[in-house]
Parts: sequence; C-alpha cells; structure tokens
Amino acid sequence: MPNEPLQFGQYYHIYNRGNNRESLFVEARNYPHFLRLYARHIQPIAQTFAYCLLINHFHFFIRTYTEEEQEQYYLTRRLVQSSEIEPISPFKLRRPSRAFNNMFIAYARAFNKATNRTGALFETPFGREIVDSDAYFLTLIAYIHRNPQKHSLVGDFREWKWSSFSTFLSSKPTKVERDEVLAWFGGLDAFLDWHVTDVDEMIIAPLLLD
Repeated sequence: MPNEPLQFGQYYHIYNRGNNRESLFVEARNYPHFLRLYARHIQPIAQTFAYCLLINHFHFFIRTYTEEEQEQYYLTRRLVQSSEIEPISPFKLRRPSRAFNNMFIAYARAFNKATNRTGALFETPFGREIVDSDAYFLTLIAYIHRNPQKHSLVGDFREWKWSSFSTFLSSKPTKVERDEVLAWFGGLDAFLDWHVTDVDEMIIAPLLLD
C-alpha cells in the first residue's frame, strides 16, 4: 500500500530511506533537527509508540489521530498557548500523509542547503504499512529498537542514541506513549525480555523495509 493515503485513526509502521540509499544523517546535529521537525509536523496528527533513526533510513510506529482527536489536540494546545504572545491560528484538519510529506520537504531543504546538495533526498513514496495485530505491535517495537544492532552500527542496540528505547527506562516526560506501550507488553520486565530475545522477523515481514 505504498501510495495509499494515510487514514485517520489507524496504526502504521512508517519508514523511509535516502534516495539511492544515500545517508540522511551525516552530522550529529541532523538527528535532533529531524526529531524537532517530527514533533512540529507529526505530533499534532499522531501518537508515537516507537522510533529509530539510522544513518540512511528510519522507522516510526504510530497511530494517526481520528479527526475528532486531532481537533482535541489542537484545543488542548490552544489552552497552553493562550498565555503566550504568538497568535493562535484557527483549527485546520491536517491530512496525515501531507503532514509527513511536509516534514520530509522541510528536512530535505535544510539538509541540502547545509551540504550543498541538490535533488531528492528521500525515496518516494515513503513506506507505510498498517499494523493490525498484537503480535505485530510487540514484535515491531522490538524490531525497531534493535535495528541499529541488526545493521552493525553498534554492538548493542541499547547503545544507540537515536531511538526511543531509552525512553522506556526513564521517568522523564516524553512524547512517546510510554505507559501504553509498557501495558501492551505487560510491564517493563516483559518489555526488556522481548528486546533481548531474537526477533522473529517472519511475523512482521510484510511491514519491513527491504
């Protein structure tokens, strides 16, 4: 379903890589910039359950908000902004696919400018696969977090800085749905057990980046 627009209220594995497998992140500062853009464009339209940024590709596990949830997010944010100086724009429904495309365009523009590069940075269309079973949920999260080790970027996936794994070991505020994810696994101990057991990729083969 590579060209099907993202639907409201649906769980997805979102993934993409650099055009011609080129690097998406060439400096340490690229990673936090990408996550800032993600927060700006995607946080208003989706929940995030897990993510991992690698050198030439990335993975996110999300659930897009329903139209009603998206408006509620806006109204909640509006209450926070009401005491701020910047004006508050009226609510406008955001199409999830457009939000991701806008994020990719913003990142590519900044990346190309910083590296004196031209042309497409990401493969198009970006990958999206519906996640619709509990087995997929748990296996996909472990797969995403273990990806840096799978690609030999680190000897132990727990050492990789640019994934959401460490979020689940912390009590700090986070935009990742930590409590909900841990409840799926049945607690932190079970979450950790899933991550140190080899992931059966056959379970989620249809959801994976080739």
